[in-house]
Formats: sequence, structure tokens, C-alpha cells
Amino acid sequence: MSDISGTAVITGASSGIGAVYADRLARRGHDLVLVARDAARLDTLAERLRRETGQTVEVLRADLTDGADVAKVEQRITDDASVALLINNAGMSLNGDILDNGVAEYEQIIALNITAPTRLAGAAAKAFIARGAGAIVNIASVLALAPEGFDGIYSGTKAYVLNLSQSLSALHGDKGLYTQAVLPGATRTEIWERSGKDVDSFPAEMVMGVDDLVDAALRGFDRGETVTIPPLADESVWTRIQEARLAFAPLMSKRDVAPRYRETVDA
Repeated sequence: MSDISGTAVITGASSGIGAVYADRLARRGHDLVLVARDAARLDTLAERLRRETGQTVEVLRADLTDGADVAKVEQRITDDASVALLINNAGMSLNGDILDNGVAEYEQIIALNITAPTRLAGAAAKAFIARGAGAIVNIASVLALAPEGFDGIYSGTKAYVLNLSQSLSALHGDKGLYTQAVLPGATRTEIWERSGKDVDSFPAEMVMGVDDLVDAALRGFDRGETVTIPPLADESVWTRIQEARLAFAPLMSKRDVAPRYRETVDA
């Protein structure tokens, strides 16, 4: 998919995965719209990328837990015919699990990890299909596939992002829209510190550098992958999961209750 050209909108662009995407895409010749809450950090990154790459880099300060700010980004995608790529990267994790947090925290993570990327993907999908081409990259997580291994709220939001991505690909991939879900494993970014976790508590061989993560994700993008899992060496593992899931699909809806739920169980 390296033939996708035009302006890239990147959320969560002030640091980590988003900032590295900004660097790599500018060097690929994309103009950029950088979206995050921290305008000062965005300005610093934008100035460096303008100087080093000569690309047009715009800063759009937005808090994506705020519906009005999400609407500003939606409008930017919708109104600018040059926009052809959305990197849906902004996200957060909780400090603790469901027992350690309350309604305010639940609503915040859902707003940032589910509502905002859904709204932006919806705006982008409609605009890109109308324009004849475009790509959406949704940053999910390997925890989408491992709900037992971590807080279920965070992993659930990432499972949603994976589900949305696969649906967009299946239903609209023949209309000029390319959708990629990227599933990082543990990656050295600020999300750990922000959620009160210590990434260095993991064995060093389990934590990927953010530059390596984005470079691998872009290779998957260039190959047209629907799902890219940068730490996964054996692609057949993912292929078998997909095959098993698709084989299960015809069994999920029947008129009759399965016999195992009608048999009398001996006391």
C-alpha cells in the first residue's frame, strides 16, 4: 500500500508511536496533520519535521476525550481532499483494573480508545471511499487476543479496535479503502508511566523499541496486511487463529438449541 499518497492525519502524535509515524511518513513524502493535547510538543516535532523533510506539517491541538475536539478532527478529514491516510493511534491505559477505578476513568478510556477512533475511522472511511482511495491504520494491541493477561477494560478496547478494523477491511476493502490493524506487544512508550506501570519490570527481550515497532508496522502496511503483529515470528500462528475463527462462524447461529443444552444431566 505504499502507493497511498496525500496528507496523513496522526492522532497521539506528540510522543511514542504517533511521533515516530510522523517522522517516517514525512520522510516518505506525506504532508502531516499532527493531533494531540500537548501543543508545545507538537510544535517542536512539527518544526523539526518541516526543517528536515520540507513537508507541510500542521498542528491541530485536540483532546480526543472531548466530543467537540473530536468533531474538529473529523471536520479536517472530511473537508480536506488531500487527506488520504489516518493513523488512529491515540490511546490510554488505566492505573489498575476495574476494581481500582470508577465511572470517570471508565468513561475516559472508552472515549479515547473506542469512541474517538470510531468517529475518526467513520469520517475517514466515508471521505476516502468518496475520493476513491485512502487508508486507515488503527493501533490495537496483542492484548486484544489475550484478555486473561491484563486489565479487561484496556484489552477490551483494543479488541474492539481489531474488530472494527477487520470489519472495515472485509466490508469496504473493494471500494478503495485499505484498513490495517497494528497489534504491538509491550513497546517502550510513555503509556506505561502514565498508567502507573513500570515497563522495565518486563524482561528486556519482551519490550520492543518504538522505532522498530513503527518500521515493522509500515512494512506490513506496504504489504497490504489487514492485521500486522510485529513481534510474531511465525505468521502461521495468526493464520491458524483466523482459519479456526472463520470455521466457527457457520456454527454460531442455528434455529435449534444444541443437543448438549437439552440433555438431562444426572445428579
